[in-house]
Amino acid sequence: MGGTAARPLRADAERSVRAILEAAERVLSEDPGASMEQIAAAAGVARTTVHRRFAHRQALIDALAVSAARQLSRVVEDGRPDTAPPLVALHRITADVIEVKSAWAFALGLPAEPGSEAAVLQQDIARRCTTVLERAREAGLIDEAADLDWVRRVYYALLGECLHGDPGDAETDADTLAARIIDTLLRGAGPRS
Repeated sequence: MGGTAARPLRADAERSVRAILEAAERVLSEDPGASMEQIAAAAGVARTTVHRRFAHRQALIDALAVSAARQLSRVVEDGRPDTAPPLVALHRITADVIEVKSAWAFALGLPAEPGSEAAVLQQDIARRCTTVLERAREAGLIDEAADLDWVRRVYYALLGECLHGDPGDAETDADTLAARIIDTLLRGAGPRS
C-alpha cells in the first residue's frame, strides 16, 4: 500500500491495516488535519506500525479512499445491477450504499486523483448506476425522454442529502431511507393519483 508493490498481507497485518484505516476514518472525520500519531493511537497500534504500512500521510489517505471506494463498488455489484429486477436492484444498492457512505463519509468525500484506483472505481460505479437506471427506464419506471445522466446526478444528490441532511434521519434505518430516495427519484414530490 504505501507506495510499494502490492502483495498479499498476512492475516495479522491485514487486521492491523484494517484497524488503521477504520481509525483514520474516525479521526480524520473529526479532525482532517490529524497526525499519523493520532491515527496510530486511535487504532491502538504503534506509530511505527502505521509508518511501516503507509510511507507518509498522503499514502494513508490514498489507501483510505481506495478501501472505501472498493467497499462501495462491492455493494453496488452485490445489488446485481445487470440482472436483478431494476426496482429491487435500485433499492438494495441504495440501502447498502447508505450504510457504506455513513461509515466512510470522510474517505468517500475525498476527491479522487484522475487515473487513480479510486477514480476508476468511482467511474465504474457511475456506469453501473446508469445501467440500473437504463433498466428502470426500459421497465417503465423512468420516462423515456429522461436524461439518465441528470437522473443519476439527482440520485447522487438525494443520497448526499440523506447522509448530510436532517440529523433526525440518523435514527432512520437504511431501508427506510432507501425507499424515500427511490420514491422521490421516481415519483417526485407531486400529488399522487
